Amino acid sequence: MLTSSMEDYLEKIYELMKEKGYARVSDIASSLSVQPSSVTKMIQKLDEKKLVTYEKYRGIVLTPRGEQLGKLMKQRHKRLEEFLRMLGVSEETIQNDVEGIEHHVSPTTMDALNNLVLFFDQNQECLGEFNEFCKELDDLKEVDRDKQ
Repeated sequence: MLTSSMEDYLEKIYELMKEKGYARVSDIASSLSVQPSSVTKMIQKLDEKKLVTYEKYRGIVLTPRGEQLGKLMKQRHKRLEEFLRMLGVSEETIQNDVEGIEHHVSPTTMDALNNLVLFFDQNQECLGEFNEFCKELDDLKEVDRDKQ
């Protein structure tokens, strides 16, 4: 079983490898705002789980299983961002909330959210109706606040 930190590292390594073609301890440390020594310890744990291949001073490569999990983590993160964006959540809140949600959402719930995002992508008129409904609710809440 992977910890939240392990998932974050796999996602970041996957992202770096897609962007640059490689991932180094210094790149990961900088991206995650952690010390290089922390990255090295985590990479060793991921290496023990056969999710990365690590050679000191040479770099980090995801194993096929590690790449599969990294890609899954990246897709999950992206889909949660899309979902919250569709709901009209601010970008700052999205970034904070996704970091909390992504490690605690079940695969079943993630599949349901994924389906909903895909549905709204393919049915923009429904998304428009939903957003209009939300605006009406917000307007009613404002009227209630003004009465108090």
